[in-house]
Amino acid sequence: MKFGLMSANLMGNVEGAAVGELARAAEEVGFHSIWAVEHAVVPLEYASTYPYDDGGRLFKGASQLDISDPLIWLAFAAAVTTKIRLATGILILPQRNPLIAAKEIASLDRLSNGRIDLGIGVGWLREEFDALGVPFEKRGARTDEYLRAIRVLWSETEAEYHGEFVDFAPVYCQPKPTQSSIPILVGGHSDRAARRAGELGDVFFPAERPVETLVSLHSAAKQYAEDAGRDPSSIELWTSSNGDRKHLEQLIEVGVTQVMVPPRPAEQLQDRYSQLIVDYSTT
Repeated sequence: MKFGLMSANLMGNVEGAAVGELARAAEEVGFHSIWAVEHAVVPLEYASTYPYDDGGRLFKGASQLDISDPLIWLAFAAAVTTKIRLATGILILPQRNPLIAAKEIASLDRLSNGRIDLGIGVGWLREEFDALGVPFEKRGARTDEYLRAIRVLWSETEAEYHGEFVDFAPVYCQPKPTQSSIPILVGGHSDRAARRAGELGDVFFPAERPVETLVSLHSAAKQYAEDAGRDPSSIELWTSSNGDRKHLEQLIEVGVTQVMVPPRPAEQLQDRYSQLIVDYSTT
C-alpha cells in the first residue's frame, strides 16, 4: 500500500519556507504522494450541502483558511523534492478553461520530471460557481468533455476538438507532458463518479466511506470500464483514512492501493507516520 499526505496546502502552509519544509519532510518519511486541494473562493453564505460532513457544512473556520492554488503550490513543492508524486486532490475541473488547464498541468509535469497525478472532481458549492460565472448545471457533462479535450491537447501535435462545451480548430498546445499519460484520479462517491472513473479515469478516489461502499463503487467503476471497452483491472481504488491500522488492513483486503492520511506539521510527520508507512508499504 502507498500513502499520500492529503490537504497539504492547508494548515497555514502558504509561505515558501513552510511548503518546502513540509514537502521535503513528507518525501523523507516515505510518502508516495503529497496532495493539494482547491477552492478558488468560499462564499460567506451558502446553501449548498457539503457532501463530506454529516451536517452538510464545512468545518468551522474552513471558509477563511488559506488555500493556495493547488497547481502553484505543487510547483513549489516540486522544486524542493525529487521523487514524491504531486497530486491535486481535487482540482475542480469544470471551473477551469480546459485549454489553459492542459497547458498548466503539462507545464508542471515537465517541470517536475513527470510526477503529476491529476485528481479531478465536479465541485459541490453552487455559490462558488456563481461567483466565478461558471454554470453549475451540467457540470458533470462539462467535466467529462473537458477531460476528453485535455487528453487530445496532451497527445496530438495539431489538436482539435468539437463538442458541446469545448470547440476549437487545430491548435498547437505545448509543451506536452513528460508522462505519456498523466494519471487521472476521479474523485466523488456517486454512481456518476464511478462511471466517469471507469470511462475516463485511471483511479477512482472516493473519500473515506464504509468499506462495503468502497467495494460497491469500485465494482461499478470497473463495470463501466468494461462497458467502454477498457481493461477493468486497470482502474485502481484509492481512498482516505485516519491511519487506524484495523481500517488499513480492511482497505488492503478489498484492493485499495493508496490511502491519503490527514496532514500534520512537518515536525510531526516522522513520529506520526514513519512506522505506519514502513509496516504497510511492505504488506
